[in-house]
Amino acid sequence: MSLYSFLFALSGPLLWAISTHLDKYLLDQYFKDIHPAVSLAFTGLVNVAALPIFLLIDPRILNVDLRTAAVMTLSGGMLMSAILFYLMALKYNEASVVAPFFQASPLFGMALAFGVLGEQLTGMQLLGSLLTIAGALVVATVGAGRPHHGLAALMLLCAAMAALSSLIFKIFSVAGNFWPTTFWMFFGEAIFGCCLLFVGTFRRELVQMVRANARAVVGINLVNETVNLLGSLGMRYALMIAPLSIVQAISSTTSVFVFIIGVALSLIAPQWGREDLSRPELERKAAAAGLVGVGVTLIGL
Repeated sequence: MSLYSFLFALSGPLLWAISTHLDKYLLDQYFKDIHPAVSLAFTGLVNVAALPIFLLIDPRILNVDLRTAAVMTLSGGMLMSAILFYLMALKYNEASVVAPFFQASPLFGMALAFGVLGEQLTGMQLLGSLLTIAGALVVATVGAGRPHHGLAALMLLCAAMAALSSLIFKIFSVAGNFWPTTFWMFFGEAIFGCCLLFVGTFRRELVQMVRANARAVVGINLVNETVNLLGSLGMRYALMIAPLSIVQAISSTTSVFVFIIGVALSLIAPQWGREDLSRPELERKAAAAGLVGVGVTLIGL
């Protein structure tokens, strides 16, 4: 894997870690009594506004065949459903507890890459996979095994949907072009988000939230969507020039960045994010991050 493709792949988890903390801040401050789907409705509106920009970048976007457009639109909807599961998990858990479950995504991705794309896994990659699972289990162990609002189930669903969406993008971006496939994925995300507005409760909650905190909610959401968009573009470009299993493995470093940023925010700007900094919690999360780091290194060999 070249340094060029590695940096593009790494930009995804770094920017997604920042976005994770912004998501948590928004959920705690402005979406506390609001369903997480309302946030996705806002995302859908942002994506609608972004679609003309893609058309300006590459006018050939509309020239793709109907089958490719339909499949990529479906892929975008699948990714939004993954984000919905993630936001539901994040609403009731610390960012650093949720993030390690992203490790399941590269495992699903590696299985799909092997079964569908024929990518071969080495012994080191398999060992790395086990270590990433161990890291997720370490950080997800809470007290005496108390459930965290279905955290594991929600994040495993999130990981599976995200991996399948990445597989579809990998197949069709190789066969076609980066910007057309990206456009139709965003089109699918926009449709998913806008469809949520047909639910009366979600629509009323979005209007109420914007009226009460318009400047803060819109401003922070736009920054968050931009950060998330840049991370997604970096990862998707990496998928075009590197194996799916390796890109998915690098994306699992999200939890490491989330942990580091969470500790920094708790010490420097606690109003933006609070993490449990007790010694047992720090040791547990550091151990999980270490396992993930070693696992990702082995997977990339």
